[in-house]
Amino acid sequence: MILGLSTSSFTLLHVLISLIGILAGFVNIGAMLFGRWLRDWNALFLVTTIATSVTGFFFHSASFGPPPVIGVLSLVVLSVTLSAQYIGHLQGRWRWIYVSSAVVALYLNSFVAVFQAFQKVSFLAALAPTQSEPPFLAAQLVLMAVFIVLGYFGVKRFHPPSLAKNLKAALVAGDGR
Repeated sequence: MILGLSTSSFTLLHVLISLIGILAGFVNIGAMLFGRWLRDWNALFLVTTIATSVTGFFFHSASFGPPPVIGVLSLVVLSVTLSAQYIGHLQGRWRWIYVSSAVVALYLNSFVAVFQAFQKVSFLAALAPTQSEPPFLAAQLVLMAVFIVLGYFGVKRFHPPSLAKNLKAALVAGDGR
């Protein structure tokens, strides 16, 4: 039992949260590639990615190995992402810090998803039973390359409007915020 749920139910919940976080992250990063800011998708990405890392710590482990290390690293990266958004308001250097850290957070979640796929999906497990075989390494290298490209173009193309412009637009629209 974990938090009142059977281990299998908690695992399913953790996986669902992870998959939602990955989907929301790709939508969020995809929007940034087109210079757009999707506030709600961003919030869903951040909340579910934080929840993924936090719920991962509830699984029983005999040692402090790669899963908790990735969880800690993810939470550190997400704290930078949140700082860039809420302290730096995505302005100046905070813009590229936000994009970079959001991409790294999504990469870490995706890295674990690929790792888990090679452990749990039978045809992938047969290709790389110890996760040290060439198919696993190739998959992780391709994944890393994709995220490097996403990060590069995200930083180049994402230029959110300033906080002053957002306020002015809200006032003109009669929003009153």
